[in-house]
Amino acid sequence: MKGATKVSDLQTLRHTAAHVMAQAVKRLYPSTKLAIGPAIADGFYYDFETAEPFGVEDLKNIEKEMKKIVKEKLPIESFKLSKAEALEKMKGEPYKLELIEELAEEPSFYKQGEFVDLCAGPHMETTRDVKAFKLLSTAGAYWRSDEKNKMLSRIYGTAFFTKDELAEHLHKLEEAKKRDHNKIGRELKIFATAEEVGQGLPLLMPNGAKMLQILQRLVEDEEEKRGYILTKTPMLAKSDLYKLSGHWDLYKDGMFVMGDEEKDSEVMALRPMTCPFQFMIYKADQHSYRDLPIRFNETSTLFRNESSGEMHGLIRVRQFTLSEGHLICTREQLKDELVGVVDLINYFMAKLGIEKDITYRFSKWDPNNKEKYIGDAELWEEMQDTMRAFLQDMNIDFVEAEGEAAFYGPKLDIQFKNVHGKEDTAITVQIDFGLAERFDMTYIDTNDEKQHPIIIHRSSIGCYERTLAFLIEKYAGWFPLWLAPVQAIVVPISEKHHEAAQAVYKQLLENGIRARIDVRTEKIGYKIRSAQMQRIPYMLVLGDREVEEGTVSVRAREDGQAVDKGAHPVADVVTELLTLSKV
Repeated sequence: MKGATKVSDLQTLRHTAAHVMAQAVKRLYPSTKLAIGPAIADGFYYDFETAEPFGVEDLKNIEKEMKKIVKEKLPIESFKLSKAEALEKMKGEPYKLELIEELAEEPSFYKQGEFVDLCAGPHMETTRDVKAFKLLSTAGAYWRSDEKNKMLSRIYGTAFFTKDELAEHLHKLEEAKKRDHNKIGRELKIFATAEEVGQGLPLLMPNGAKMLQILQRLVEDEEEKRGYILTKTPMLAKSDLYKLSGHWDLYKDGMFVMGDEEKDSEVMALRPMTCPFQFMIYKADQHSYRDLPIRFNETSTLFRNESSGEMHGLIRVRQFTLSEGHLICTREQLKDELVGVVDLINYFMAKLGIEKDITYRFSKWDPNNKEKYIGDAELWEEMQDTMRAFLQDMNIDFVEAEGEAAFYGPKLDIQFKNVHGKEDTAITVQIDFGLAERFDMTYIDTNDEKQHPIIIHRSSIGCYERTLAFLIEKYAGWFPLWLAPVQAIVVPISEKHHEAAQAVYKQLLENGIRARIDVRTEKIGYKIRSAQMQRIPYMLVLGDREVEEGTVSVRAREDGQAVDKGAHPVADVVTELLTLSKV
């Protein structure tokens, strides 16, 4: 596109803006210690060690000082020093010293006025080039993302070449805030958090619990139609099970463990996945090739000890609910089963209305780092060729990512971006050709010989909590009627209409419509605004005329707009609601 800004140029500008910000911080708060300050996808950040975290007023002052530095038109010059000279230069900056010690070559620096920073570059020519910028927020960040290290103060900002581009970006950020599931989810009483309960442990309120129930019923009913067999397995197990699967060695730090292996005879752990439990169900019987494929599914409660800095609303939590499943099949059945799995996922994505918001990532092994994986190279390539072929046969656009596979096989990751542009994995499909042998899972083939099956690990709708977060942001809380936790609210104008309103409310409930009634002693205008704030799709208002005629005045939201649909018999409204609420 003619005149478009190259990403690399924009990254250079933002990297320079990070240095201008760091220079402003050092001028205003000289005792601050510098850590790192890279450009990122939508802007830049810099981490500092400070006596006190930065506040709103600090950001205003720093931004003001940055504008002064820009006006000074300071030339930005690069130079190199020997390691010894670099250590002397950065004396008093412990984080820079640590980085210099690790360098194998001469450290490079950039200088602008009195400010010098260890940096590989590149940068703009002068500070004058940083014209359109904005500091956005502060956060805590562990040095090198390790919670064993010191917590630093991070400042996020963004920069563009023109003020118009910056204004457009800031407008998008404001719109994103309006859709943030953390904000809307709490306002609509979908979930809450409590310090006494713990971080990463959201409390699903009645609205959120109802939505998860709707989604779970949808998933379990559809999976049953497609030949899945429901299981129910324990939420914890002895460490022996996780040692057998290999998770104990690889993921122990991310598990909630009860007991000490050196002191206790039996150490238990809450499950971070369901696969080894379902494998034990398979092993409880001897199977023939005629039994395969077997498709186990389960709505699983799982536990993962996420670090405090990683947790966010419903997207990343320590306890979550997964639409988990494992398909056990022969090698010949693998491709057809993969097609069936992805067809099921696409079916649910279409039902949720997010099929156009997802992308596909084919995650492969890293052949240069074989110790991370089980199985030989030939089998890895065969399984990866199978996954690539089925994706191509289904005309799925995908990207390939080397080194992102699970330790036991390649996988397909379905990705979803939240309103802030951060990409998360919504659903994963994994081919597993190693764990069946490790668990001694077998079937009798046509020659009456024992064989190890292939396993597909998959989710169909992902982690329910994370999917709910995506849906809150997708619809900004105005959910499709079938998913809305409250589909209709009955609103009597005054107390004399309560009896008739109660009869309408009862009729809605008896027909399976999720309804509420507002009998508060408030004015009708206030009640209507309250229902709108709760994003309830249908409001059924009753006054004198409606009571006399046996009708309700219907206010609905259609195509994003509030519509006054006039008065209708209650039976007709019930029929309309039932018709429109079908999934």
